[in-house]
Amino acid sequence: MDAGVDVVSEALAGLYERCRTLDAGEVADYIPQLALADPDCFGLALVSMDGHRYRAGDADTAFTLQSVTKPFVLALALAELGADEVWRRVGCEPSGEAFNAISLDEVTGRPANPMINAGAIAVTALVPATGPGERFARILDCLGRFAGRRLDVDEAVHRSEAETGDRNRALAYLMRGTGALRGDPAEAVDTYFRQCAVRATVEDLAVMAATLGNGGVNPVTGEAVVPEPVAVQVLAVMATCGMYDGAGEWMLRVGLPAKSGVSGGLVAVAPARFGVAVHSPRLDRVGNPVRGVAALREVSQRFGLHLMHNAAPGAATVVSEGGGSPEDGDGDDGDCKGGDGGGDRRTGVLAAQGALDFAAAERLLSALGESVGAAPGPVVLNLERVTAVDAAAEAMLTRALTLLADRGHRVVLVGEVLGSGPWEQGREF
Repeated sequence: MDAGVDVVSEALAGLYERCRTLDAGEVADYIPQLALADPDCFGLALVSMDGHRYRAGDADTAFTLQSVTKPFVLALALAELGADEVWRRVGCEPSGEAFNAISLDEVTGRPANPMINAGAIAVTALVPATGPGERFARILDCLGRFAGRRLDVDEAVHRSEAETGDRNRALAYLMRGTGALRGDPAEAVDTYFRQCAVRATVEDLAVMAATLGNGGVNPVTGEAVVPEPVAVQVLAVMATCGMYDGAGEWMLRVGLPAKSGVSGGLVAVAPARFGVAVHSPRLDRVGNPVRGVAALREVSQRFGLHLMHNAAPGAATVVSEGGGSPEDGDGDDGDCKGGDGGGDRRTGVLAAQGALDFAAAERLLSALGESVGAAPGPVVLNLERVTAVDAAAEAMLTRALTLLADRGHRVVLVGEVLGSGPWEQGREF
């Protein structure tokens, strides 16, 4: 992109400059190898749904992903085994406790969720394989497909984790005792340690986040890594559990699905918009990177990205042939006025435009209900300007038009949207 118009990189550079001086927090040292990280390393990256990549600061520095791997391995398990089997073994409720807490259900023995260590170990053990070597190879391959390139392992960090990971081993044996953990606890924990030691850059992480935000399709490579329903479930768990006992504060202030790791990595997803990642080893009291949290809080507030934000409405769904919008009340008594593809209350003609989802379909059907008289007559719905119809809108429209036909109206669709199914040219109900 021309540097003169690359305002996204400019915004990231501004964030980098404003947050790089924050010196609160401490580098994680309970894994000795992590204590060697440069506390002032700070990088940011953003990847759009079109695969455009932007970066600032120390974006080329490789670091181990640690707990940031958890949502992506969860996605692998869900894709392979299905939701019923995974959620039978692991819960999906926020624990309100630290990442390494002993948080097991008193009745079922399940860990609270897949984003704490106990849950992540259980999920890692669920990945289908003939042995630990094959299981880790599948995990590494999956992480690489999310990132769009082959990733590797920092063997020094893996050894350091293995030498100091007794608490994680204890969690695994407790879960084996409750029946929540499948397989050998020692093998499960070592595979989990290797998973945490996978190394990537902050730009790789942004691509991984964008893949979840793009319904499981990597926007850089175009590969469908996991099915869209899997991506939705993973994002839901990230939104409620991804920031440990700081999850509530994060959702209140930032409002995006996210996951942090004790090496200083942090990913967040603006669904259908972009994935963003930050790396900064200085951690706050709950294990989240201080500079990363500050940067993403500013991004969310500046660009109105909070999931609960009431976004401005898009273009009108129902339009007249001349471009007017009956939704806005700018027409006369005829609202959508006659002509081929326009509207007339006496003949029940409406035109729609743009992408139709639940909200757009509801607006369209409301206008259609107002334009159709009680007595049977012709109803024409012009979809020539409609660019896409999702499953919910398709079901709503099909049912509504069928009901009109059952009442004696002659219903005709004009225009092709998907080119098949109920949207055939001139389809009559």
